Amino acid sequence: MPLIHDNEHIPLTAGRTLFDYADDVAVRVPTSCGRTGECHECIVEVKRGKEALSDLTEAENFLRGNYRLACQAAVQDITAEIEFAVLRRQPRILTKGVQRGDIEPQPLVYREGDDVMFLGPDGPRKIDSYRGRILGLAADIGTTTVVMNLVDLESAKTIYTASFENPQRFGGSDVMNRISYDGGKFRGEMLAVMLSSINFEIGEMVKSLKIRRRQIYELVVVGNATMREIFFGHDVQPIGQKPYKSPVELEFLEGKRETTALNVRAGDLGVRIHPEANVYGGPLIGSHVGADVAADLLAIGMEKQEEPVILVDVGTNTEVIVGNKDRLLAASCPAGPAFEGGEVTYGMPGYDGAVERFRFNGSDEPEIDVIGDSEPSGICGSGLIDLLAELRRTERMTELGQFEPGTNEFKFHEENGLSVSRADVSALAQAKAANFCGQSIVLRKYGLHLSDYTALYLAGGFANYVDASNARDIGFIAGMPLDKIVKVGNASLEGATIMLLSGPKRREMEDFVKGIEHVELETTPDFFELFVEGCQFKPMPEPAAG
Repeated sequence: MPLIHDNEHIPLTAGRTLFDYADDVAVRVPTSCGRTGECHECIVEVKRGKEALSDLTEAENFLRGNYRLACQAAVQDITAEIEFAVLRRQPRILTKGVQRGDIEPQPLVYREGDDVMFLGPDGPRKIDSYRGRILGLAADIGTTTVVMNLVDLESAKTIYTASFENPQRFGGSDVMNRISYDGGKFRGEMLAVMLSSINFEIGEMVKSLKIRRRQIYELVVVGNATMREIFFGHDVQPIGQKPYKSPVELEFLEGKRETTALNVRAGDLGVRIHPEANVYGGPLIGSHVGADVAADLLAIGMEKQEEPVILVDVGTNTEVIVGNKDRLLAASCPAGPAFEGGEVTYGMPGYDGAVERFRFNGSDEPEIDVIGDSEPSGICGSGLIDLLAELRRTERMTELGQFEPGTNEFKFHEENGLSVSRADVSALAQAKAANFCGQSIVLRKYGLHLSDYTALYLAGGFANYVDASNARDIGFIAGMPLDKIVKVGNASLEGATIMLLSGPKRREMEDFVKGIEHVELETTPDFFELFVEGCQFKPMPEPAAG
């Protein structure tokens, strides 16, 4: 029987490792230990045939589920069929977002004569002698994906963008599972694998551009509270239990810090850029609402926004922000991974082979669009939104997610045997309900009619590809007129890049987020009733204005 990777089939040979097979198919697997198992970087997901591999070694004790180290997992049963995938796969990750035109570049790293200086919280300090270039990195560390911009700080131009899947998936697909994992005996593995991946990507950048790591003098990092704190090596256990706040936020609330933003020396953190470079963590807003949302707000110019708007950053955790520069409410909705490839039988991220568009055009035969124009092998989030909306529109599925009597699935691609089951729809309903509750509760609390809001901004890679009309029809987003729904792309990365380029804007945002009111959804008296309503596939009702 064969070993399978991305539809390539290779005959099995006893004793060969998955790393050997990765070499055969020219797949790059990160490693810095010479394949001894010490670096824990070569994590792969075994999709089929894990029982045909050698037992877990001591070096793999930190892994759960179907994850193995490629250098340790050797083939034992050559009669089996084994399929694996590396964690550094390249889904279609959105790297662009709305761009502000009113930002004057004033980076905190600058040239002064023959010196490279950094203007930090304690005043200016010399980092290095000038070596021909002054570069900086902006990184958006999401639960599912990571995107980085390399910026020339002298010209204010982005010269390289890198993106990859978050390699921490072996610890769980959502933040609560990652928090639980990081609280166990393998605390530190999450940080190690993220640092390894970022350092690997930096290596790819410098090789491609023929520059030196030591010409990178600052890294700006944004992410939700859990992702940011894991990256900086902080304890994330308090974020997983009431009052759901990181130690950094608690210290700020106790008056021990002036801001929740962080500044750490790169050499102390292990980031392989100039060791004296500054690593900046954008400010947190509250509880799970983190620096990625602060970056979103900066990207859309919320600090200048006079009219009330809605911002929904859709992801494994969806964040909802409502208001204007004078009053803002924020909440985080634990939507889970159902719309990002998890918990759905044929769900997948936006790789080649994913159905991304689905529609019935006046016939029983559906029309589909597939990423990469290849044979469909699954369905991604935008395709799932379309599928659910079309099943409702054509009455093939009820508001409760039930198919025709006696039917427990709908085949969306008969030839390849791809279907969505009743259990899949239930998982999607619960993920949608989290988004429904977050928007409903925050809009109700803010107290305006939908007609009073001038825009609904949709942020994030998933939201960028969603058909807004279909998302609105099933209650995934609020019922705003389509001409007021604005997709702003990867606003978090854009905001992080602004933080890198503008010290004044960075500090303005640190102060601005202090005035945002965090809404605790789970303490809302009718939360459960709203969640049940949100599980139904129907438009979101108008919020009651106060």
